[in-house]
Amino acid sequence: MKDTENIIDNIDKSKMPKHVAIIMDGNGRWAKKRGLPRIAGHWAGAKVLRDIVKFSAEIEIKVLSVFAFSSENWKRPYEEVNSILNLLLYYLKKEVNNLHKNNIIINITGEWQKLPGNIADEIKRGIELTKNNTGLVLNIVLNYGSRKEIVKACRDLCNEVKNGRINIDEIDESLFEQFLFTRGLPDPDLLIRPSGELRISNFLLWQIAYTELWFTDKYWPDFKREDLINAILDYQKRERRFGGLKK
Repeated sequence: MKDTENIIDNIDKSKMPKHVAIIMDGNGRWAKKRGLPRIAGHWAGAKVLRDIVKFSAEIEIKVLSVFAFSSENWKRPYEEVNSILNLLLYYLKKEVNNLHKNNIIINITGEWQKLPGNIADEIKRGIELTKNNTGLVLNIVLNYGSRKEIVKACRDLCNEVKNGRINIDEIDESLFEQFLFTRGLPDPDLLIRPSGELRISNFLLWQIAYTELWFTDKYWPDFKREDLINAILDYQKRERRFGGLKK
């Protein structure tokens, strides 16, 4: 803990990323490396998530987005998908009240209404319970694929034009963003991907246009507070120009 506190002292609070996004990858490989079933890696990853959420709130990150289940994950073996959904249900039942006590807001990005009814009900409960909180926004990205999100936004926008509610000349980036799942949230400043993979995996493609990317070879179940701090410290060394020139 002292090591963590020492590293925290190096963080420039004036340059904190407001929105951090994490692709929680490597659970299965972490388990395989230890001769365990893949689901054991997902359970270990859930434990890490609990600590990272708590720590993110402590260091005053405003939004934490975590990729929990993609629309492509349905292609995995039935047993693994079922186990992940059961873990998600357990996490929601166990953690929602604690998140509420810690003033955390639960937000969901993705087609969560299409999940099994008992999971959707727990999500509704969490959203309703925490909606008036004022602390960290925990944005759980669930049953989500970015290409599907963009196509859905185009369809919804086209319907608005077709029905005369929007003039086609009014369409710009700002209006388009209102049709995305993430409407109302700022774009991520920092995207973290553990596990050694160097790709985005159909995650928030529109939203990360100018996001700083940070990769680590560590699997998600091995990810620690120190890793989040190191990612933030690296982020703070970078010059964000958003296509312009340094002032």
